[in-house]
Amino acid sequence: MKIKDIAALLSAQILTPEISVETEVHTACGSDMMSDVLAYVKDQAVLITGLNNPQVIRTADMMDMVCVVYVRGKKPDRLSLELAVKSNICVLCTDMPMFSCCGILYDNGLRGA
Repeated sequence: MKIKDIAALLSAQILTPEISVETEVHTACGSDMMSDVLAYVKDQAVLITGLNNPQVIRTADMMDMVCVVYVRGKKPDRLSLELAVKSNICVLCTDMPMFSCCGILYDNGLRGA
């Protein structure tokens, strides 16, 4: 699945148009606890979260993720977006809750590790 497919499935807005949405992804995780992402996540390409601070992008970068989806209508601040662009991480936001996003993506073939 490509990032552009995720955006379409989740009716998500692309907040980093300078980052390619053609990147192919095969795995995702949903979490609001970055400590859990650091401790338990392996080989996930997409992070789905409602946590809204620059640490989300830093964590995604450390874990080599290529996309962060902010749920529940949350939008990152300017610093987070700048960090994302610098790290080549595509940022999306959707009004959907995390549970729905995970279910939709799973139903369409995206898996966890």
